[in-house]
Amino acid sequence: MATTCFFEETISDLKKKDAKIELEFGRSSFYGENLMYFKINDVAVIVDEKMGRKIAEQMEELAAYLGYHR
Repeated sequence: MATTCFFEETISDLKKKDAKIELEFGRSSFYGENLMYFKINDVAVIVDEKMGRKIAEQMEELAAYLGYHR
């Protein structure tokens, strides 16, 4: 099993600085193929390829909507 972390940060709410989560995501080969994983606080999940693609597509749409694309 191998993982590659792409993002790992403590995220605070814009106004309520005491509202925080630990967010991590990346790729994992735990199940024999490269899949997305997410970890929020101490809860980790590995999603199947279909869900990973859906999440990626929706995040791209959100980024485009907000003007975050390069």
